[in-house]
Amino acid sequence: MKKFFERFSRRTWIIIGVVAVVLLVIIFVSTRGGEVVTFQTTAVERGNLTATVGATGSVRARQSATLIWQTTGIVDTVSASVGDRISRDAVLASLDKASLNQSVILAEADLANAKKSLEDLSNSDTARAQALRTLDTAEEAYTKAYNYRLGLNGKITIADTYLEFGVPKVRYIKGYADKETIADADEKLALTEAQLGDARRNYERLKDGVDPVEIAAAEARVAAAQATLNTTYIVAPFDGTVTQADPAVGDQITAGTAAFRIDDLTHLLVDVQVSEVDINTVVVGQDATLTFDAVLGRAEPYHGKVVQANQAGITVQGVVSFTVTVELTDADEFVKPGMTAAVNIVVEQVNDVVLIPNRAVRLVDAERVVYLLVDGQPVKVKVLLGSTSGADSVLVEGEIKEGDPIILNPPSSNGGPFGG
Repeated sequence: MKKFFERFSRRTWIIIGVVAVVLLVIIFVSTRGGEVVTFQTTAVERGNLTATVGATGSVRARQSATLIWQTTGIVDTVSASVGDRISRDAVLASLDKASLNQSVILAEADLANAKKSLEDLSNSDTARAQALRTLDTAEEAYTKAYNYRLGLNGKITIADTYLEFGVPKVRYIKGYADKETIADADEKLALTEAQLGDARRNYERLKDGVDPVEIAAAEARVAAAQATLNTTYIVAPFDGTVTQADPAVGDQITAGTAAFRIDDLTHLLVDVQVSEVDINTVVVGQDATLTFDAVLGRAEPYHGKVVQANQAGITVQGVVSFTVTVELTDADEFVKPGMTAAVNIVVEQVNDVVLIPNRAVRLVDAERVVYLLVDGQPVKVKVLLGSTSGADSVLVEGEIKEGDPIILNPPSSNGGPFGG
């Protein structure tokens, strides 16, 4: 044997070794290439499908307000804290009067005076009585001036006094009025007519009570004084829950300092952006389901309804979308403003249809296809799909029947699911 190996040179043995390794590699690769591919299949089923449009958005309250101080001072009282349910017009905090500037302090006196003036105007009948008396006087003056001027249109009687036997006598002489007398009478008549018109208008304004203009002016003075005083309080603008409370008794605050935030937690909304492709399937009143990553341990999703679907789209980076608002119908204390929600709007419900798993669909030559397992081999079938959910789509056309084995992991060389 030794002599046999010695018959070949070392170089020859190296060449033989390399050839052997190459042959082993070829045999190994050929063996692996012959392995049978295992397909995952499921039977095509008939059932019901709920078509949804999905999107994400943040929770917000239907009403929300951040209340700020309108003046400078020292906090005197605080009557609300985070979590408190409060009613509209409730006073949440107030400032110490001694710490307020002079204009605010004087507003309290201005308010009292304005209210008294308004009350006097509302209850007094003096102005109406005075207006009636002025009207009567004006009518008398006008009638006298009118009659006098009318008498100047013909002959007039002029009285002349003389003495007869030392006794005064009156002599009446018929004559005509001169131009100066007529002009003077015309001026007096015009003046009394204008005064009568003013008196009538004033009486008409007051005959049913105090002049509305004066009432409005008095009310404006009351409102102005009250508005100044209101700067020393924080008042709730609507029924809600205190979700943020900053002031503490003794704090020195300035105008513009935040005091409270109030949210109406009885009505929680989620705004989502729906693509232009899907917006025409969304209408007000449709049901929706909502899930929150921040709410743990809840098996069932929350529910809601579409309450608004905008009819004008917005474009962001070339993508057109429409804002749709969903209101939660079963929100609890775990759902809070600002949380992110995954929303699925139910746009269609179809029953008793053949369902195709979405993961089985491929896009080949711009057509959707699925693969059925026939005699152990994948067979391509062209399909037309309708409504879709997250997992399945409705079969509209295609040579597939209930019970056929459909391949869930078809050959990847033909593209991903739906061409993806």
